[in-house]
Amino acid sequence: MSKAIRRVVSGHNAEGKSAFILDGPAPHTYTRGPGSAVVTELWETRSTPADNRGDEDPTNHPYRLPPPRGGSVFRVIEYPPDSQRLAALERERSAHDDGSGRGAALDRGNPRHPGFHKTSSLDYVIVLSGEIYALMEEGEVLLRTGDVLVQRGTNHAWSNRAEEPAYLAFVLIDAQPL
Repeated sequence: MSKAIRRVVSGHNAEGKSAFILDGPAPHTYTRGPGSAVVTELWETRSTPADNRGDEDPTNHPYRLPPPRGGSVFRVIEYPPDSQRLAALERERSAHDDGSGRGAALDRGNPRHPGFHKTSSLDYVIVLSGEIYALMEEGEVLLRTGDVLVQRGTNHAWSNRAEEPAYLAFVLIDAQPL
């Protein structure tokens, strides 16, 4: 069971004063079913520099893996243990693309791990709790609570070999394709 993430967003009130415009559980959480990762969308920008005007929730749309062209996305992902997740990943590899971009990003031919994928983004990844292996085509590294990975458009996968979920925060920024 994933834990709800409280999202607090600042903005400006009708008088132009700084205020909190959103405060509560993040409303947009996605999963592909039992054993799959749980993605909680926290914020998104559609351009750089970002437009801080308005008070609409930019995450109010169907899930998509990559950030918008010229934009960014901030999310938290709960990775269940591989003992639960590997079967779900195999199902995803054989399924059609659901429009999220996840299917197009998958490396369906990589035998090391069924979760290998690649996006045209620069990703800042922070392990909030638990531990997880970051896998590259050549090599892997164990990341623990508080560790940070800068992921630069590489083909990669996540492997949770522990028996507890791992929670990772991601900031994905659109980048030139490699």
